[in-house]
Amino acid sequence: MTQAAAETGPATTFTAWRALGMLVQLVVTDSGQLDAARRLLADDLAELDLACSRFRPDSELAALAAAARDAAGPVSVTVSPLLAEAIAVSLRAASLTDGDVDPTVGGVLSALGYDRDFGQVPATGPALPGGVGVRVIPGWRSIRLDPATRRLTVPPGVQLDLGATVKGWAADRSAARIAAALGCGVLVSLGGDTSVAGEPPSGGWRIRVQDQTAMPDEPPSGPSTVVAIRDGGLATSSTAARRWQRGGDVLHHILDPRTGQPAAPVWRTVSVAAASCADANTAATAAIIRGRQAPAWLASLNLPARLVEPDGTVHTIVGWPPDPE
Repeated sequence: MTQAAAETGPATTFTAWRALGMLVQLVVTDSGQLDAARRLLADDLAELDLACSRFRPDSELAALAAAARDAAGPVSVTVSPLLAEAIAVSLRAASLTDGDVDPTVGGVLSALGYDRDFGQVPATGPALPGGVGVRVIPGWRSIRLDPATRRLTVPPGVQLDLGATVKGWAADRSAARIAAALGCGVLVSLGGDTSVAGEPPSGGWRIRVQDQTAMPDEPPSGPSTVVAIRDGGLATSSTAARRWQRGGDVLHHILDPRTGQPAAPVWRTVSVAAASCADANTAATAAIIRGRQAPAWLASLNLPARLVEPDGTVHTIVGWPPDPE
């Protein structure tokens, strides 16, 4: 989950609201287009929720999970263009990360207690049946999607979770759509996953990177820095934001698909800038799972990144500017 706040200036206009359990931030370079931009983004988010929500009972993804739960064998359905694209993005992320970012972790996330919008997840609770042991995840290679026909095949019992990729991809999609429709520069941040499109303001889009998503006028908690981007996207994955306890075990939402357990807390947050927000979020999430191997892996991809250890020690690579003293 990215943690960021858009830094506004005299050449931009800002609005924010909460939707789908996250903070939505929208910035445009033409103040006269802000209301229209907000309407376009709100429409996109409504469509996204209906197609891709793991928690909304009437969503397309929930219907798929229900069909798979009761099935004796593989389930094949034709999905909407929006869900097909979202799943294709998640499978691409899985392929690029050798399975570190895997959309088939939904069932294990639910079993660990993350089975509703995070704001409704109890902070503490009883021990899990069987404890937090190794849990089996079907694996992304068990999913089949025909892009031409939008025919999706999943194994029985699978519950897809697109949370590791869908917000970044949706931010990219909405920013590009709004910029094309309104002819101005646009920044869209969904839960902190940030994408920009169109002509940027002078000096680029300034974004504050921190542990917790916040409004621009709220002071950061923990180490933070402000960076500027002119295109593409920026994302941060964090083990510090979405945390809960079951029977004394501290859990978070980034799972290692090889064990079905929360990734080891080598990094508190990893921030990445990339050509798209979807790619930035994919790399940041995989870096959390890769632990100590993450800096070398990110460097091999030439991705600027900022990695924060649990004690607050900050490491920057590939041209990411050092934090201010």
